[in-house]
Amino acid sequence: MHNARSDTQQYEILLRNDIPLIDVRAPVEFAQGAMPAALNLPLMTDDERAAVGTCYKQRGQKAAIELGHSLVKGEIRDTRIQKWLEQCRLHPEGYLCCARGGMRSHIVQQWLREAGINYPLVEGGYKALRHYALQTIESRSKWPMVLVSGNTGCGKTMLIRALPTGVDLEGLARHRGSSFGRTIVEQPSQASFENNLAATLLKKSADTQVTWVIEDEGRMIGSRHIPESFRENMARAPIVVVEDPFEVRLERLKTEYFQQMSEAFLSVSDEESAWKNYAEYLHHGLFAIRRRLGMERFQQFTMVLDKALEFQRNTGSSDGHLAWLAPLLEEYYDPMYRYQLSKKAGQIVFRGDYSQVESWLRSSSYVSQAK
Repeated sequence: MHNARSDTQQYEILLRNDIPLIDVRAPVEFAQGAMPAALNLPLMTDDERAAVGTCYKQRGQKAAIELGHSLVKGEIRDTRIQKWLEQCRLHPEGYLCCARGGMRSHIVQQWLREAGINYPLVEGGYKALRHYALQTIESRSKWPMVLVSGNTGCGKTMLIRALPTGVDLEGLARHRGSSFGRTIVEQPSQASFENNLAATLLKKSADTQVTWVIEDEGRMIGSRHIPESFRENMARAPIVVVEDPFEVRLERLKTEYFQQMSEAFLSVSDEESAWKNYAEYLHHGLFAIRRRLGMERFQQFTMVLDKALEFQRNTGSSDGHLAWLAPLLEEYYDPMYRYQLSKKAGQIVFRGDYSQVESWLRSSSYVSQAK
């Protein structure tokens, strides 16, 4: 039998250190919001949970508990216990977690104890962790910030990831923020995005205040919105602008959107499906901005895109995409960027190419405190 560990309310330690959690809530609850290091091994399926909930409303707690035990018994119960035991042995430092640290996690804890393992639970469960995550965002969003701005393809995300207090909001939201921004991985729920943000803020700072380095974003990243308290401080933050040559930007974008994305699609499905999904991804991005481009220009770009896709599949070269990407930047993305940045001209504190901005950030009072 494992040595007994106490149940815990140390929410900061759990989030900062990515302590593994066995989340025994139903899959539908987990999908609505989960902690970064949590694995969903439910006590009850969605249908079982719904049936028990209905019974509780109609006949009370005792009848609901009896129904729950009748649904999760025998081979079903044994199979679920085995999955919990495997996870406990893989991560002896972990904890059980349910919605409020109540009946479900206590039942699982008791069954594990009967199977020979003492495994602690999170007091207050997911609700308490979620409350702590929101408090963390609220308090640390008030810390100083500096925004990194620049045209599409200037390497802003790469720069933010290279800095000790850089917070990659697009990475946390699993979206690159533009009409072509989606990745092959589905975006997390809004609550999970916020939980991931809270964990990141805790990991990148101890108890000492730091300056966050963040990309200059709109309110939304894909279908996820930046927490309002965070967004409010971003709106007032000083801005540094990356100004790389057009050719450098094209090369970055070619690598990221055509080479890496086609490889990503090929890595998760057969060749025929991968090329179909990759083509749909690019067409969807172009279609999303068709009204701003004008229908005639949209149709022209679409024809060039189709030729580039055929050429890429036949030769492996993504160079053909530059024929529509370059004018798209010049006619759409760059003018939009200049307009948006012109409204924030008073907040700009430095301009330079990628290397110059990185050097300035690392040596300036904005970020040097994080070294």
